[in-house]
Amino acid sequence: MTTTENRTTATHPLSRMSAEEIDAARELVTGAGLVQPSTVFVYVGLEEPHKRDVQEFTPGSPVERRLRLLLLDRATGAGRDVLVSVTAGTVVRDTEIDGVADGQVPITDAEFEAIEPILAVDEAWIAAMGKRGLDVADVRAVPLSAGSYFPDEHGHRVVRVLGFHQADPEDLPWAHPVDGVVAYVDITRGVTTAVHDHLDLPVPAERVSLAGTPRDLKPIEITQPEGRSFTVEDDVVRWAGWEFRVGFDVREGLTINQLSVDGRSVVHRASIAEMVVPYADPSPVRFWQNYFDTGEYLFARYTNSLELGCDCLGDIQYFDATIADETGHPRVVRNAICLHEEDYGVGWKHTDMFTGMAETRRSRRLVISFFTTIGNYDYGFYWYLYTDGTVQLESKATGIVFTSAYRGDEHPYATEIAPGLGAPFHQHLFSARLDMAVDAGDGSGNTVHEVDAVRVPVSETNPYGNAFTRSLTPITRESEGGRLTDATRGRTWHVVNPGKSNRLGQPVGYALHPENAPVLLADDSSSIHQRATFATKSLWVTEYDPAERYPAGDFVNQHPGAAGLPAFVQGDAPLEDTDVVLWHTFGLTHFPRPEDWPVMPTDYAGFVLKPVGFFDANPALGVPASTSSHCRGEG
Repeated sequence: MTTTENRTTATHPLSRMSAEEIDAARELVTGAGLVQPSTVFVYVGLEEPHKRDVQEFTPGSPVERRLRLLLLDRATGAGRDVLVSVTAGTVVRDTEIDGVADGQVPITDAEFEAIEPILAVDEAWIAAMGKRGLDVADVRAVPLSAGSYFPDEHGHRVVRVLGFHQADPEDLPWAHPVDGVVAYVDITRGVTTAVHDHLDLPVPAERVSLAGTPRDLKPIEITQPEGRSFTVEDDVVRWAGWEFRVGFDVREGLTINQLSVDGRSVVHRASIAEMVVPYADPSPVRFWQNYFDTGEYLFARYTNSLELGCDCLGDIQYFDATIADETGHPRVVRNAICLHEEDYGVGWKHTDMFTGMAETRRSRRLVISFFTTIGNYDYGFYWYLYTDGTVQLESKATGIVFTSAYRGDEHPYATEIAPGLGAPFHQHLFSARLDMAVDAGDGSGNTVHEVDAVRVPVSETNPYGNAFTRSLTPITRESEGGRLTDATRGRTWHVVNPGKSNRLGQPVGYALHPENAPVLLADDSSSIHQRATFATKSLWVTEYDPAERYPAGDFVNQHPGAAGLPAFVQGDAPLEDTDVVLWHTFGLTHFPRPEDWPVMPTDYAGFVLKPVGFFDANPALGVPASTSSHCRGEG
């Protein structure tokens, strides 16, 4: 074992990873002989302790810090999964990843950057571009994850490449897809294994500009003359009774830890644990097109540095994020996370006919967010906390749609968004991992009920047929935990704590309100269905296991399938009165419009967690009345 001195200054088990800890981890694996000149540090992240240990931690106690590293030897394509203790100064675990059975580590920036030089000397690629009158130097090669389709690729690190013409540095390549051609590249050997020239389609020629017709709009300024209402201390945020700890991971991005309200726990940890973008075009050029932006690309490494007045308005608190680069050295993303308050309209209001009361209280919410850019798309993730006890997650999808040549009505899998330019149909499906802890910091004692609105048939007790009620069905085992939304029944899922009651004797709880969007639309027999099984259900419920972090498995890149949630539920653990984790699939099914070009207006998806019997009355009663001179009612 290689040892070094304690190299952490963390004050809490969930403190965000520091530059000093990244340096220590790099030195440990280097000292253990696990780093060669060809080694790339693919992932470095905090290995979070069991939630029980987090709950039992007391300030001032010793903190053990473990970091997980994924290493890639670019010379051989071999991956390693390594766990180090920067507190003890030891390598705790070192496992070689089976590239066939386990899948591959995520694709690195260094590998992406190697693709154009490989294709620039490939005769078949040059010939395909020349056939279309294009100089290969003017074609941007866009490497994309390969999925799992062909046995001869198993165990090899492979990407598939589509081309986009760029006439000059100001020209937007996404406007000029070189459709009909796809290259398969073995990125370890640095060679093209195949170039398929399936269709000779015209390259769309129209150039685009992001400058539109000016609108006559005056500036909006957000001011808080008495300052912010929240406080931040050692990454712990407190606001209007809410408290939580900010976390960040290069795979998941922003995490919300130990979320509580009025001193009572709600969620132990919340994150976007995976997302997949499956495309609908079945042509031989694009049938394979689907990306796991979290598991294959580590989307949070592309986190934007946010700017006041552009990304966030008001009295802002920014958080930098410290991640590791591909040499294992720390890299700081400035202003990676934005925290601020915003007005949210009328929170509650009533004018009473009997008492003459006229009262209004405005709602406000606390916003914590980050934005990341994955190739052509930009994604924002916004967690909102409200004064009435509601928690909301909103994903914002914008950027530029992935384009193709438009082939007309005989190929009904794309929209024409500009002359000759198509945008294939696709989905954006996210998986939120919600490690619940409703009124129980260690998560114990929670049960999930599926709640439906139910019609009551006409009978002696319902002679006029107006009655309806609700059904509450407990989800008792993991084998029952894969559920679908049903808008016709107004289906929600309630996480209740039967051991805690409100003043009416009702169990306290929080309800997950979904948006009733489609789940994965690919056929059950498809490769993407096998690899993204998590996205085939709106909800999965599992018993807490600290090793179960990712709904599509640890190593998604080129994995053959059945990892993650399908494997997690094989044990069929009981789920009543225990420590439960919700995995909620939500997202967008995108049939692009001309209005989505050349840059897409923000599209929204998400979910809401609402208190149900958690409070004894409306918690927003305590919101102060407005002090504006324009809002002074009697009563």
